[in-house]
Amino acid sequence: MAFQAGGQRSVPRPAPATPDTRAYLQDYAALLEAVPFPSLVVDRHWDVVLANGAFRTLFRDVGPHPSAMPDDNFLRFVLFHPDAASVLGEHESSWCLPMLAHFAAAVERDGHDRVLQAIRRDIAQDPIMDAAYRQGLPHWIRAVGEQAVEHDGAVRPLLHPDPRWGATECRVVVETPRSLAEQGYTRLTLVLREARPASRRPRRRRRPTGHLRAVPAASD
Repeated sequence: MAFQAGGQRSVPRPAPATPDTRAYLQDYAALLEAVPFPSLVVDRHWDVVLANGAFRTLFRDVGPHPSAMPDDNFLRFVLFHPDAASVLGEHESSWCLPMLAHFAAAVERDGHDRVLQAIRRDIAQDPIMDAAYRQGLPHWIRAVGEQAVEHDGAVRPLLHPDPRWGATECRVVVETPRSLAEQGYTRLTLVLREARPASRRPRRRRRPTGHLRAVPAASD
């Protein structure tokens, strides 16, 4: 099923253009619901178009936020929600910096897009995140390599609220059929892996107001 907005959107999400497209999305939502792993479909602004029950379960303990709920805009959730680190393990290096890199690439392609501009303004309001975006991010990409930026195939840590999973990892699989791609949508699935052995689950915590530590600049 499609999510209802959890917060205030910068721009309302447009409805699919044709009845056939709407019918396709309804059927695709049923397919998504049958997937046992968290799976979502986002548009080019990372607004969540569809998501399944496993995705809702993963983020069920996340508190309310006016503009950064995971079922509203996943980019904003990763960057701005104070509870993001309670679910997304190694939040800064494994989730936030790769998402910032994808956002920077989107701004480079379409810097006049008003939704991207709104997100950029919000980044600028957080001095640490703004410094990471403007200064630390290029050094980080050079240090870790382009492959660390890509979502598809990346293995990233999670803190699942279901104790059967607990502190685990997921492989991000990006798999977008042509009919979704033609609408500008992308599908991502977080394929959960067995819990890491001999590890104590970190205490789930709410992040403070500052969402990023300073990203050290690599020496040239």
